[in-house]
Amino acid sequence: MTIAVGDKLPDVTIKTNGAKGPEDLSTGDFFKGRKVVLFAVPGAFTPGCSNTHMPGFVVNADEILEKADAIGCMAVNDAFVMGAWQDNQNAEKITMLADGNAEFTRALGLELDASGAGLGIRSKRFALIANDGVVEYLGVDAKGVEESSAETVLKHL
Repeated sequence: MTIAVGDKLPDVTIKTNGAKGPEDLSTGDFFKGRKVVLFAVPGAFTPGCSNTHMPGFVVNADEILEKADAIGCMAVNDAFVMGAWQDNQNAEKITMLADGNAEFTRALGLELDASGAGLGIRSKRFALIANDGVVEYLGVDAKGVEESSAETVLKHL
């Protein structure tokens, strides 16, 4: 079942790129007590994600952070890939979240089976706003980035 507005986000251990390499991060801790914008992409370094989705959040990071406490970007990739993509995209104001085994993605009900393209299980393209771990906005895109763009998120903050 897919997460919905009003639902509490599940607490799953994922990874982030820390100063000494990959570090465990509890999603419960990440979202607790603050307003967080989370956007998810099917894969770091993929054309749509790198050329369209991520740049909107990089350009609008300051404006988003005036209304939210943090911005997270999640993909079913490892923390090393997410860290390299963060550097490549100049996304230093965005916390990169590596859901390497798709555990958080599956717990949200937002997995995408891209096995036909040789990519395995990925995350659907989505964005959400959570306040103290409770979903206030959820936009999922079947195609394009209309519901999950930074501009759309800003309208809902």
